[in-house]
Amino acid sequence: MSRRVLLVEDDSELGAQIVHRLRDNGFEAEWWREGRRVTQEDLRGFDLVIVDLMLPGVYGMDMLKDVRACSEVPVLVLSARDATADKVRALKLGADDYMTKPFWPEELLERVRARLRRPALGRGDVLEAGALRIDRARREVQWKGERIELTRVEFEFLSALAERPGEAMTRRALAERALDPERDGGERTLDVHVSRLRKKLAQMGETSLIETVWGIGYRLAP
Repeated sequence: MSRRVLLVEDDSELGAQIVHRLRDNGFEAEWWREGRRVTQEDLRGFDLVIVDLMLPGVYGMDMLKDVRACSEVPVLVLSARDATADKVRALKLGADDYMTKPFWPEELLERVRARLRRPALGRGDVLEAGALRIDRARREVQWKGERIELTRVEFEFLSALAERPGEAMTRRALAERALDPERDGGERTLDVHVSRLRKKLAQMGETSLIETVWGIGYRLAP
């Protein structure tokens, strides 16, 4: 059965190229040429959404908010905006991937395939990654069934990584997610909190869960 992809792109030439490439590779593609408010019914049956940001009608970021409010469908943002702030905001709003224009069609196709091979990101109250279990409603973390007492910053940091197991997250994105600039400081403070969190995990017998990705940030070990 073909996987269904929704493309939201106002550039007629680019949109036609993407749709053609998707269909040639066995996908069913529907194309919206402007942004619009999205409901759960609109997304029913789609396996992936590709959305531009600079759209007539509803702005792409607002569409992303709508999608995440009603669906777990993976979202790939495709935009000429290459500022880190735009990428971080899109990822924080729930985007699964972000590609900048111009791009190679082959790379887009492989990113679509890669996203569809992976399970949807956990966004419910409970996140599970191997022996790690995070209950966000109760703000409780367990490792192999044993509870770990974490600070607010440690909890938010670990939750952010657990939403994307195996994927590197930048220190800036993690700092924006976990730290209160007025109370906790900035990116330099993050490493101190990570060191303390690692010590707590080591006391539980786990020493390799949080990996440092040099020049980028951190990730949760696959």
